[in-house]
Amino acid sequence: MDFAKVILKPKKEESLQRFHPWVFSGAIQKIAGSPKEGDIVDVYTCNGEYCATGHYQIGSIAVRIFTFEKTEPGKSFWTEKLRRAYEMRRAIGLAESSDTDAYRLIHGEGDFMPGLGIDIYNKTAVMQAHSVGMHNIRQELAEGLIEVFGGKLENVYYKSESTLPFKANIDTEDGYLIGKDDKNYIATENGLKFQADWLKGQKTGFFIDQRENRALLEKYAKGRSVLNMFCYTGGFSFYALRGGAKEVHSVDSSAKAIELTKKNVELNFADCQNHEAYAVDAFKYLDDMQDRYDLIILDPPAFAKHRDVLRNALQGYKKLNAKAFEKIKPGGILFTFSCSQAVSKEQFRLAVFSAAAISGRNVKILHQLTQPADHPVSIYHPEGEYLKGLVLYVE
Repeated sequence: MDFAKVILKPKKEESLQRFHPWVFSGAIQKIAGSPKEGDIVDVYTCNGEYCATGHYQIGSIAVRIFTFEKTEPGKSFWTEKLRRAYEMRRAIGLAESSDTDAYRLIHGEGDFMPGLGIDIYNKTAVMQAHSVGMHNIRQELAEGLIEVFGGKLENVYYKSESTLPFKANIDTEDGYLIGKDDKNYIATENGLKFQADWLKGQKTGFFIDQRENRALLEKYAKGRSVLNMFCYTGGFSFYALRGGAKEVHSVDSSAKAIELTKKNVELNFADCQNHEAYAVDAFKYLDDMQDRYDLIILDPPAFAKHRDVLRNALQGYKKLNAKAFEKIKPGGILFTFSCSQAVSKEQFRLAVFSAAAISGRNVKILHQLTQPADHPVSIYHPEGEYLKGLVLYVE
């Protein structure tokens, strides 16, 4: 099959020769053919040499590369990619773990499938497309998942209404591609249970990218008064409780998130007496609270979805962390995060350092955190390292 050809300007193939998976619109000299958004295109140098194959899209990133070998992608091609991803998760001890059945199977460029995310929750896979190209092959991918898992997977849920490019003008609905809703959303992470609400929740139902960071927090929780800001469904909260925290307070502006937090705590600790949850604005809570906490978690939603709002985002991180430094008890520990891909590690650290300077507190770095191994970063695509975190000791 002949695909439309994207011809690059002179020397613009150099990033592809380093296996970077994006072709920017400004690098294109001309297009031979009339590809629609989501169509497969071949990329060539201005001298006619083949470079790569990917999905065409409208926007700054014009082509998302999924292979650097000339091929005609079909169901077997995509199934093999899924199989390789599964084998990696098995190799790192996740795919067949006895105490964790929630993990990421496909992490976009990190698994050479840009524009696609797939999370596993027990016997259900939740698929999220960020490109029209991946949306177009969703059923092939769903069937490939069932084949790769060999009976261990029963349902594939498609959740892309809010993630597909709005310019594509695609009329799509979230729903099951394979299987059906069994009303059983209980998944397990490091032996703790939680409800993953992929029908109405954020992302694919749970923030599984914080799994290892939650486990680290558990080690610091014993005997401490813990504040979990932007708690969503309470992941850090029930880890803190298992770690022996004296008290845990969960705060989120969403009443639905607070409801799920309470359910998750109850799943793991029936009739828990040392946990309270509050549906209130985070900044207001920080303004009004006293210095009762000696362990605080700041895990806000992305302040910067794109670079146009980067400056405001950095100011937001500085303001938020300055308030935590001001209120945390002496000898307290602060877990602080940014999940904004547009914010670099250096920029986030500078914002936190500025906040520490404003507070006048003596602050030490205990840990520098990132996303777990099932959210791999391609060595050729450092932009994939989106989660940044610091664990700080505040004297």
